[in-house]
Amino acid sequence: MLTYQWDGVPLLPEHGFPLRIYIPDVYGMKQPKWIESLEVTDHREPGFWVDRGWDKDARMKATSVIDTVAIDMTIINADHRRLVPIGGIAHAGARGVSKMELQIDDGPWQEAALRTPLSRLTWVVWRYEWPFDHGKHTFRVRCYEGNGEPQIATQSPVEPSGATGYHNRTEMF
Repeated sequence: MLTYQWDGVPLLPEHGFPLRIYIPDVYGMKQPKWIESLEVTDHREPGFWVDRGWDKDARMKATSVIDTVAIDMTIINADHRRLVPIGGIAHAGARGVSKMELQIDDGPWQEAALRTPLSRLTWVVWRYEWPFDHGKHTFRVRCYEGNGEPQIATQSPVEPSGATGYHNRTEMF
């Protein structure tokens, strides 16, 4: 899709004015900005990033992140238990996110609540209310794509095909 506006507002120079390409489900490196002309060919060429060793397709990988363990926002529930909000974001490109799970200290995976995303192409905000426990704890998250496909567990770097692996965060309380 060639775009010249974003949400009805003309593109600013820092966002690709006069024209940019938007391709859902593909990393930004494959979405050129500042387009002033087009050349049509009858064959595929590797392009700038592929010539530098990046993935040819650049399909977004499902990813999830812990943004906060909000110890300063503890909630006392009806059972007088202290609950600590833990939250973050998840994304799986145009495939969407159907489920989010959190693991604490290598225990069982527990489902987190998902907020309705602004669109099927946006990041999804998630939240989990953790029953507080003093000590050192490691939190780990994973998401599932809209079709139920789990996030890739194996760690891999950003280059050449997009980072994978579960996000971990260790806290001491």
